[in-house]
Amino acid sequence: MNLKELARMLELSPTTVSRALNGYPEVNADTRRRVQEAAARHNYRPNMRAKSLATGRAMAIGHVIPMSTKHEMVNPIFADFIAGAGETYSRAGYDMVLSVVSDADEARIYRDLRSRGTVDGVIVHAPNANDPRIALLGEIGLPFVVHGRATGAATPYSWLDINNRRAFRRATEFLLDLGHRRIGLINGIENMDFAIRRRTGYLDALAARGVAADPALMAAGEMTEGLGHRAATAMLALPDPPTALLVSSIIPAIGVRRAAADIGLALGRELSVITHDDELSYLRNGEAVPLFTATRSSVRLAGRLAAEMLLEIIAAPDTPPRQRLLEADLIMGLSTGPAPDRRNART
Repeated sequence: MNLKELARMLELSPTTVSRALNGYPEVNADTRRRVQEAAARHNYRPNMRAKSLATGRAMAIGHVIPMSTKHEMVNPIFADFIAGAGETYSRAGYDMVLSVVSDADEARIYRDLRSRGTVDGVIVHAPNANDPRIALLGEIGLPFVVHGRATGAATPYSWLDINNRRAFRRATEFLLDLGHRRIGLINGIENMDFAIRRRTGYLDALAARGVAADPALMAAGEMTEGLGHRAATAMLALPDPPTALLVSSIIPAIGVRRAAADIGLALGRELSVITHDDELSYLRNGEAVPLFTATRSSVRLAGRLAAEMLLEIIAAPDTPPRQRLLEADLIMGLSTGPAPDRRNART
């Protein structure tokens, strides 16, 4: 089936069908969905070579991964984001270009992608505060969307993020409402913007209730199971250990669970745990009942939405920068309960 046949079947113009398949914002959502569903049902695939020649586009989106963060490639959080973005690219007839590069070459790679016309835009991952990639991409004119935000960026830019500060403030307040006062934080690497915002939300909640923050109850690092185990083991060995822990991802939260089991603490009774990023395709938070109480925001959905935003920018490059802030839900699981009575604590 070709484009004209698909358009005739849908009783739409070929231009409308083409624009719907390419994510143009002026096509309403119902029409776009109807066209995409019909294209999938009839196995319609556009002629990408002809499309590229006609539009002057590469019909590809880039994701550049520095070597210092190449672990992202096997991280289930990154994988879910890429899966969501890939669904959007596929529907719009775009390919994905993944480049793993040395940190020193990252700026050069972005310039090469732009000068050679290899991609029509890029999604920027894992932004830091004052991230230099934002100014660089603006300077060279390569369309981009940041997954996250970069505190301190001097110029407006397009981003999609979750409200990390509010999510962690709300989670900390929930633990305070349960009577916990010794609440630990196991965070991501704290030069990364998301981790800065999560720490701020945690500290804001403590300060608002007059609870002093204890540096001994705060740890940060690459979000691995090992980080969760090491940090929780150290905190639980303190003379005045935490009764609750707030963890930046389900991956280190699994390490926290192991640390608790090592000394015989039951989650939800003797130690409460709230995690973030628990809705992952290949690392489920329990089945019918969530194992962990969690601040939940779908990473896969974020990938789809960021990709849609980037394709809209490519289609309409003169529009102002776009921003979208997603809220996280607080999901009740088995890992939280009232603060234990220390008078009855085990010795």
